[in-house]
Amino acid sequence: MPNYTIQGFGPLTLQATSIPKCCSTRYNLALVALFGFFIVYALRVNLSVALVDMVRSTSNQQVNKSANECPDHSADPQKPHNSTGKKYDWDADTQGWILGAFFYGYIFTQIPGGYLAGKIGGKFLLGFGVLGTAVLTLLTPLAADLGVGYLIAVRVLEGLGEGVTFPSMHAMWSSWAPPLERNRLLSLSYAGAQLGTVVSLPLSGLICYYMDWAYVFYIFGLLGVLWFLLWYFLASDSPQSHHSISDNEKEYILSALKHEVFQDKEVLVCEMLKSLPLWAIAVAHFSEAFSFYILLTLLPTYMKEVLHFNTQENGFLSALPYLGAWLSMNITGHIADFMRERLNFTTTAVRKIFNTLGMIGPAVFLVAASHTGCNSTLAVVFLTLSSTFGACCISGYGINHLDIAPTFAGLLLGITNSLATIPGMVGPVIAKALTHDNTAEQWQVVFYIAAAIDVFGCLFYAAFASGTIQDWAVMQNKEQKS
Repeated sequence: MPNYTIQGFGPLTLQATSIPKCCSTRYNLALVALFGFFIVYALRVNLSVALVDMVRSTSNQQVNKSANECPDHSADPQKPHNSTGKKYDWDADTQGWILGAFFYGYIFTQIPGGYLAGKIGGKFLLGFGVLGTAVLTLLTPLAADLGVGYLIAVRVLEGLGEGVTFPSMHAMWSSWAPPLERNRLLSLSYAGAQLGTVVSLPLSGLICYYMDWAYVFYIFGLLGVLWFLLWYFLASDSPQSHHSISDNEKEYILSALKHEVFQDKEVLVCEMLKSLPLWAIAVAHFSEAFSFYILLTLLPTYMKEVLHFNTQENGFLSALPYLGAWLSMNITGHIADFMRERLNFTTTAVRKIFNTLGMIGPAVFLVAASHTGCNSTLAVVFLTLSSTFGACCISGYGINHLDIAPTFAGLLLGITNSLATIPGMVGPVIAKALTHDNTAEQWQVVFYIAAAIDVFGCLFYAAFASGTIQDWAVMQNKEQKS
């Protein structure tokens, strides 16, 4: 009869048959959540590719200065390119506001979503958040045709819908994820975001290339509606409310979490806001998000304007960094759990190791990518390595909310993700303002800024992060903590 030790508490003695993994309810939840976050990010990033095809080319109005710097790979007369989609005269600044509009809604529902998920459960908040975003995505072509103001308004509303998704899922995992399986379960579910980016970028490129950019929004919007039905019937807020979980698995999960989650625990706001481990997560989250959102929203533009790839190539090459991130996220989740369970690394050490890899790695390769000149192959390789290393952060700050305060995991993610939304709001605007001519030198400045912010966040997290439950997150009765 094996023992399973949770850091800070005594060993849990459980029958091996009580902790199944294959086909277990908790791993099934992770798989359904994976497809959910696939949809979440597909709905978020498809505009980045479609926008390239929505905007009328300015090549006849002025010569792009970058055109003389690097060879044009986009000309391929043997392949058909659909040109029936409507075109709009949106300048670089307007495009920056369109790409950033999503985050102006996204920031407002993070904290309320995390708080409500902790109180009433995350299932329906997450489900209806995705459903609402999917419906709005279906309306995007109509909004664009009505005017840029309508399109920006729709993107803001989509951000409001998606703002509750990650906090809601974090709140659900606080009731579902045993501590020693935390990295694997959360990495599996949140890897859907990377997978959604990997698939939606090239697929959006193909749709734009052979069909009409409007179908990008129709196809992904419909997939979002279909996923909601799957989520509604298969997911539940906790093991206790699940209709088909086995008694053994339910007992294992509840036993593993009995010392961590207190449903009636009061939110100690002042103590929470004075917590350096929480600020460490927030600073790391903000810093990593800056480079992440720059690439997420503007990489297709960089591929087209600087490296001169056509719409079809653009989607595939823009997806490569996220394919690396998806693979990295799943692999590092297993390694992190192995280090804690078998090699006896402390949770704090594991979080700091993976967070350092996830922030220094991207900084190094972003700087390297900015010095590749017209070597498009090397630029794509470095940008792919940047995102691949960046995914290590999921086993760093990304899961750390559940370590320091599992009861309030959804609320804490809402707080830190709100701060991390600011780069998504201002990053595209700043980047577009700095790259009016789309020269390699202008983009080099953008990559240097992102790298510097990454390094700062890494150092702050390394200094102040913790992997132990904080006093303000547990019952005040000392007997409850022993």
